[in-house]
Amino acid sequence: MPAPRWIARVNRVGLNRITRFIAPWAPGWAVVIHRGRKSGRTFRTPLWAFRRDDRYVIALTYGPESDWVRNVLAAGGCQLESRRRCYEVDNPRVYRDETAAEMPPFIRFMLRRVIKAPDFLSLNVRHTVKSAR
Repeated sequence: MPAPRWIARVNRVGLNRITRFIAPWAPGWAVVIHRGRKSGRTFRTPLWAFRRDDRYVIALTYGPESDWVRNVLAAGGCQLESRRRCYEVDNPRVYRDETAAEMPPFIRFMLRRVIKAPDFLSLNVRHTVKSAR
């Protein structure tokens, strides 16, 4: 069972305002830049994301029904800012992995034992859009 939706709402108002400044450059963090399915508005969502060869794997701590996940799936991709670089990513695929095998040990522990979030989003890196300064 992923984290409750009320925590997502609290994070959107509070914690995300802080992490959005840290996520573009901090290891293990990224910002997903996506468009709303209905509004067409651009959103920036900070989250845990890890590079695995030619793709990124994102832990879906609030589950696959989150708006940002649905936006990325509907669009077939998004942009992702990580480690001061911006990537065009595509071919989004949600999958379940109870072992959280592609996550670093501490994150794996958090996802398996504390948050209990077994769902992930895989995104292929198409190309680097820009390198941030």
